[in-house]
Amino acid sequence: MNKTLLVLINGCDKNWAAIEYTAWLAAKTGKTLRLEGIIENPAKKENVEAMLTRASQYLSEKGLKHSIATHTGNLEKTASQLSEEFPHAVFVAGNMGRSSLQKLISGSSFRNLMEAVHSPLLFVPTASIPVKKVLICMGGLKYALTAEHLGLKLAKEMDAQVTLLTVVPPIDLDYPEARVIREQWQTLAETDTEPGRNLRNALATARGLGVETNIRARNGNIVEEILDEIKTGQYQLICMGSSFSAQGLRHMMTANVTAEIAESRLCPVLSARYDATE
Repeated sequence: MNKTLLVLINGCDKNWAAIEYTAWLAAKTGKTLRLEGIIENPAKKENVEAMLTRASQYLSEKGLKHSIATHTGNLEKTASQLSEEFPHAVFVAGNMGRSSLQKLISGSSFRNLMEAVHSPLLFVPTASIPVKKVLICMGGLKYALTAEHLGLKLAKEMDAQVTLLTVVPPIDLDYPEARVIREQWQTLAETDTEPGRNLRNALATARGLGVETNIRARNGNIVEEILDEIKTGQYQLICMGSSFSAQGLRHMMTANVTAEIAESRLCPVLSARYDATE
């Protein structure tokens, strides 16, 4: 189980939600905290240092032990290097204050970080605490397995309820398993299909951990259905497989789902790449 929460700070005021959320998470789970200040622009050095000082004082007042480091350079490159140094950490990032022009030229910070960081990445646009309800999106493929296991373990530590969500998109292919999925999506966990087996396995794992868990099935556009579930279910954490977890055309068709959900900024999103050891 990942023991370290590593918070990326670039001095933007919007970083603070990630600090608040991570402080709650560390207090609840007993995980180690590291604050990584990243000075991307010399003109922003004072902002980064001020944010680190404020965060350190906040954590100390809550009795949370933590360490602080500063780096100079590009956010994504620095995060990639840290990912090599701390392969078993959970990386935490809030809104990084990228301008519309920066996003147009180089893409959103979340997508770039998701590509750069091999470790699990927790994106916190808003400090949705306490965490009482966790949504785990079951992709039907192995790429979601690491996120599923990490989400269940976190839910256990946080005393949170879990919903396992599977979304069946419109299926035009006509072969036996596809027909079963299309016709029995409401009772998918009862079917002898790959998504059905994955749901049963996840439910068994959750019960083994003593985590209160239920299954939700939806039918329609994947992104739209997940966003609607988040809005109606009022979750404080979403767990999803990273789009960099696997290869193949089938996977690439939905490669941006995790990023689109995170960029909706409805609540924190934990993404994780597939790990064959899970």
